[in-house]
Amino acid sequence: MIKRYTRPLMGRIWTEDNKYLCWLQVESAASSVLAEDGVIPQRAADAIANKASASAERIHEIEAEVKHDVIAFTTAVAESLKAHGLGEQSRWLHYGLTSNDVVDTAQALQVKEASELIKKGIEALLAVLKRRAIEFKHTPTIGRTHGIHAEPTTFGLKLLNWYAEMQRNLVRFEAAAEDMRVGKLSGAVGTFGHLKPEHEERICARLGLRPAPVATQVIQRDRHAAFIGTLAIIGSTLDKIAVEVRHLQRTEVREAQEYFSEKQKGSSAMPHKKNPITSEQISGLARVLRSNSQAALENIALWHERDISHSSVERIIFPDSTILADYLLAKTTDLIDRLLVYPERMKKNLESTGGLIFSGQLLLDLAEAGMLREEAYRLVQSYAMRAWKDDLVFRDEVAKEPAITTLLSTEKLAETFDYTRQLGNVDAIFKRVLGE
Repeated sequence: MIKRYTRPLMGRIWTEDNKYLCWLQVESAASSVLAEDGVIPQRAADAIANKASASAERIHEIEAEVKHDVIAFTTAVAESLKAHGLGEQSRWLHYGLTSNDVVDTAQALQVKEASELIKKGIEALLAVLKRRAIEFKHTPTIGRTHGIHAEPTTFGLKLLNWYAEMQRNLVRFEAAAEDMRVGKLSGAVGTFGHLKPEHEERICARLGLRPAPVATQVIQRDRHAAFIGTLAIIGSTLDKIAVEVRHLQRTEVREAQEYFSEKQKGSSAMPHKKNPITSEQISGLARVLRSNSQAALENIALWHERDISHSSVERIIFPDSTILADYLLAKTTDLIDRLLVYPERMKKNLESTGGLIFSGQLLLDLAEAGMLREEAYRLVQSYAMRAWKDDLVFRDEVAKEPAITTLLSTEKLAETFDYTRQLGNVDAIFKRVLGE
């Protein structure tokens, strides 16, 4: 991922140096367990644990010749042991392992570390959404369906909806991250031809991983697809939030807008512009997360016990997806934290159609008062369509209709057009989501 969208802590996880450090951690853990069982000498395990090293630069030099990254890695590590006068011990390095025993298990270490940062990002966004949902719990605004005014809601309920969705995303993510917390050291086709299952269990335990119950030469890629797919779902939720902010910031709406700093510029040509650039960036980068999930799905079907068609894909999608998820969570958290909200504008928009948004309530009140529903619907719709077409005040027009006023008193009509009546269950909804 380009530097522009990479936060330092997440970026460090996916550096080449850290990747090879994780490879070396796997090799060291394997050597230590094998030494405990007398499979290899203890002095070899000690040498690998305490003296072995490998620089990305040297590994790349060797790989340019041998065309195999793991062989380049083991060669570089052997060189480092030789430099310490421990070259004889290098013959026990990578003992009984195949390339993907190291690569897949080390990748799980990187994903585990990345997942901890993403989880913190989700939790930070949840805290901000909850705080601002409570802040605007009873702030009335117009609900829109198909982009058209529907019935009243509150701005707090919008935020609460996002909060509840992110709670579900956290549950999904924790499950997907746990599913990725597995290693495998079962050999070339997963049969433990050279090590024992108990060796794998102990090596994985040293690394904070669980062993894959069964594998081929690789851990099966349904786990990886679920993880990348979950990041795509999270990105889609963030996109959903961003799209709403973009709509609310439109000139004709102006109910909320992104924070705009004092020295910020909106347009090179139009000094008046305040554009929702953060929300647009979130929407754009969420598309990358979604496209990566398709690539992860394609990686599930490999030939027989393994091919490497998945490898090149994962070199891109795992760093890029985790880096982007981390970045987008931080951007969305800041977006909501500093979002400018305009309750007076919301109220103005709520009242802009002269009570049209209460047509459904009027329909129900007439039916309750004795009018047949079909007749009530035709009557209310006729007044609603005329008010819409001629820009009339719907509330005033229906108050002139005898068929309505004979059933509904002035006081009852006033109640029909009172939005607080329709928002009487907001507290109950918040209680459902947030508890007491």
